[in-house]
Amino acid sequence: MDITPPWMRERELLVRIDADTDWSYGEKPEDRPVEKLLKLGVINLDKHRGPTSHEVAATLKKMLSLSHAGHGGTLEPLV
Repeated sequence: MDITPPWMRERELLVRIDADTDWSYGEKPEDRPVEKLLKLGVINLDKHRGPTSHEVAATLKKMLSLSHAGHGGTLEPLV
């Protein structure tokens, strides 16, 4: 059994297709409109004690008129 830590193991990089990006598509993240950032992005929220994670996600969904919203993991305080 090999007990070598993962960061010390020999690795090989496999490339299926070596291609260039076509820069005529899309835009830089800093040039995107707020509406697109909200549609495709993440809101990092520091939730205060009281409402549940589900309630906060539902409130944001209503406030921003979103069709989909949710939370990725617990938003509950540690203490």
